[in-house]
Amino acid sequence: MNQEIETRIIGGQKVPYLDSREVAEMLDKEHSYVLEMIQGREGKLGIIPVLENANLAVSNYFIPSTYKAGTREYKCYLVTKMGCELLGNKQQGEKGILFTAKYVEAFNKMEETIKGQAVNTSKLSKELQAILMLDEKTVEMDNRITTLEERMTIETGAQKVLQDLVNKKVMAILGGKDSPAYKELGNKAFRQCWKNFKDILQVASYKDTPVKDFELARKVIIDWQPNRELELMIRGCNTLMRNRRKYKWLMFKIMLA
Repeated sequence: MNQEIETRIIGGQKVPYLDSREVAEMLDKEHSYVLEMIQGREGKLGIIPVLENANLAVSNYFIPSTYKAGTREYKCYLVTKMGCELLGNKQQGEKGILFTAKYVEAFNKMEETIKGQAVNTSKLSKELQAILMLDEKTVEMDNRITTLEERMTIETGAQKVLQDLVNKKVMAILGGKDSPAYKELGNKAFRQCWKNFKDILQVASYKDTPVKDFELARKVIIDWQPNRELELMIRGCNTLMRNRRKYKWLMFKIMLA
């Protein structure tokens, strides 16, 4: 992936940014590593929570976004120059120096391009000036709405739907609520299901599922399967208990004979 700076209208101005996947490539890291740096995870404080706690505008640094891979959508961020500076400050040694050099060069080139494309509106008629201003405000409003939609998380009703789906799915995998596997391995199965869910949706809790990802969240649960180790444990537990019941029933019939 080539590191290409793109722009988005924010506050009526063109703001250049890098895709967080491109940032990961520039740092020679996995994208998940960059996401953890930006949003954090359980046990690790990310940059965004720090900014929010200080009442700083997160959108000046990172803008939530998504990208498609196959039929699925995954989370990413649009990283502004200020966001890159924060990420660069968290790097040490040669990688930190090289990343800083790359993003500074890339942003400087884009800023020069933007300046070269700037239109001198003072020479335009008042009607055209008004149209350009209205267009910029419309784009800005669209971007605000898009950002709001991307940040909105599911409400209580949708959260209950996901909970019910997980309960139904895990119980079916275990063989029902009365199965030996449910009693012995129920907690383990539920933990694994939710962990897989959070890893795929890239959220700290199912309650943080974005509204736009709700259908994806449902599909992740419906399609969930335990890993091979847990699958064998479930099968073994249920088979062992069935054989024990058969043995007890056989002994009971022998005693009655």
